Amino acid sequence: MVPDTTSAAYSSSQSVPQHVAVIMDGNGRWAVREKVSRGQGHKKGSEAVRQAIEGAVEAGVSYLTLYAFSSENWNRPQEEVSDLMGLLRFYLSREIKRLHKEGIKLKVIGHRERLAEDIQKMVAQAEALTADNSRLTLVIALSYGAREEITEAAKHIAAKVQSGDVALEDISEDLVSSSLQTKGIPDPDLIIRTSGEQRLSNFLLWQAAYAEFLFLDVLWPDFTKEIFHEAVQNYLTRERRYGARP
Repeated sequence: MVPDTTSAAYSSSQSVPQHVAVIMDGNGRWAVREKVSRGQGHKKGSEAVRQAIEGAVEAGVSYLTLYAFSSENWNRPQEEVSDLMGLLRFYLSREIKRLHKEGIKLKVIGHRERLAEDIQKMVAQAEALTADNSRLTLVIALSYGAREEITEAAKHIAAKVQSGDVALEDISEDLVSSSLQTKGIPDPDLIIRTSGEQRLSNFLLWQAAYAEFLFLDVLWPDFTKEIFHEAVQNYLTRERRYGARP
C-alpha cells in the first residue's frame, strides 16, 4: 500500500507539478551492464514503475504519464516485442487490483487496436475498474506516437469542417487539444527522461509546448521514488514564465 503522505516532503507554499510525464529509457543498457537479457532488463524496468507511482502519490502529483511503448517500438526484434507484451499482460493481471485498492485511475493512450485482442480486453477492463478513482491518474502511453496523434486530430477536425459542424475560423488551440488522445488531461508540467538521452522521441509533442524538462543519467531500472522526489524539487527551483519576460 502506498502511504498517505501526499506532499509531505514539500512546504504548503510550494506548488508541485500537477502532471509529470516520464520517458522510461535505459532498460537495454541496464541489461548490457548487468550482463542479462533485454527481457530481464524490461522486467526490472517494470519494477521501477512502482517506484515512480509511489513517488508521484507521495509528492501529491495528480497525473503521471509513462511512455511504455512507442509506435516505433513495433519495429524492434519480434522476440523483444513478445517479451514486452508478455510483461504487459503480467502487469495488467497482477497490478491492476493493487492500483485500484490504492485509489489510482488507469488510462491508456495510443493505438490499442494494434495490440493483441486479449491485451485490448485487459486494458478496457482495467480502465473500467479504476474509472472512479481519484488519488492519481496513471496514464500509460502504449503503442503511442505523437505525430500520429496530431495527424489523427487534424483529420478529425478536417472532417468536422467538411461536414459543416466546425467553421474554419473556429479552429483553435483548445479545439486541437480536445481532439487529442489526452483530452481532459492537463499538459505535463515536467517531463523526465532517464538514461542521459536528451530528446522527446515522438512523445507528447503538442502537450509539451511549455513543459519543463529534466534529463537524468540514471538508467530506468535504477529509478527510485527518491529520484522522483529529487526531480520534483528540481522543478520547484524553476520559474515558469510561458514566454513572458522575467
